[in-house]
Amino acid sequence: MKFNVGYQLTEDDRLIDKIIACRDSIYEVYFSFGDFPNGRNNQLRSEIFTPYEAQEKQLADLCRLSENGLKFNLLFNGNCYGKDSLSRAFFNKIGDATDFLDRKIGISSVTVTSPVIAKFFKANFEDIEVRASVNMEIGTVEGMEYIADVFDSYYMKREYNRDFARIKQLKAWCDANGKKLFGLCNSGCLNNCSVHNFHDNLVAHENDISVMDNAYDFKGKCWEYLSKDDNAKYIIRNTNFIRPEDIHLYEGYFEALKLATRINVAPVKVINAYMSGKFFGGINELLEPNHSTVIAPDFLDNGKFPEDFAKTVGSCNKDCQNCSYCVDVYNKILTNINGGYIYADKQND
Repeated sequence: MKFNVGYQLTEDDRLIDKIIACRDSIYEVYFSFGDFPNGRNNQLRSEIFTPYEAQEKQLADLCRLSENGLKFNLLFNGNCYGKDSLSRAFFNKIGDATDFLDRKIGISSVTVTSPVIAKFFKANFEDIEVRASVNMEIGTVEGMEYIADVFDSYYMKREYNRDFARIKQLKAWCDANGKKLFGLCNSGCLNNCSVHNFHDNLVAHENDISVMDNAYDFKGKCWEYLSKDDNAKYIIRNTNFIRPEDIHLYEGYFEALKLATRINVAPVKVINAYMSGKFFGGINELLEPNHSTVIAPDFLDNGKFPEDFAKTVGSCNKDCQNCSYCVDVYNKILTNINGGYIYADKQND
């Protein structure tokens, strides 16, 4: 299996070194650039670097990756662009940035949420593949058909990671229509989150929001929900992550699987786990967002999952409200950090 790995601005070069070392297994490196709104934080806002230093470091890192044969996926996947959404000046800015980066490092594809930005790329950058973001939540053939004129590939809606029948259906349509299918394997987001779009909109406007006198601090509904009552027991049932040990089951369905590593506190650990197909520790450590603190001092021991977990949840009838399987797994693998044993393996550092 090939993986798409997210670039993260870091003070040292461990992540860049790891990507280069694993380049034969990496399909693309995806990244946001400059101050463009995207699906995660602004790379130029750093506690370590000034904005100018951050831009310089990012370009140096990307150039080094390019020199070592890596391909790149440029992100214009903000959920909202406000007044700029249809602005001629905004599209000129997108075009200028893409021209610059294509000359500098080479851009093989872009991931976007806006169908208008997709149309812009199809009209002006015929050699660059246009991919639909996972934040577009496309999980049906109809959803892919509607925008097939401006998209070459699709990230599948994350909620269908555990539905092999749906994956096969989407893959068959893509094969028949000359499209590519991608997936995201280590999301920690809650399935069918009622406020996911609202949260993505906040992220897209984080620069403006950060300078306001804000009445509330919104960190995401998932944290509040999982911390309340006994809801933590639903964390397996209500998420969609794929364990490193189960990646082989997805071979042949996806062009590549995306590793969310842009804000994970230990991106090298994530890469090591999925490249090796095994992980020793709490599964939440690999996810983005990471909800480990919700169940601390307990952790979900990845080594205790049933061997047939992925096959079971990938072919069940999805009647979650009347089924206890995932809660039973949760209770089985829940381990106390004091009374249990946290596995140590340098490959996952």
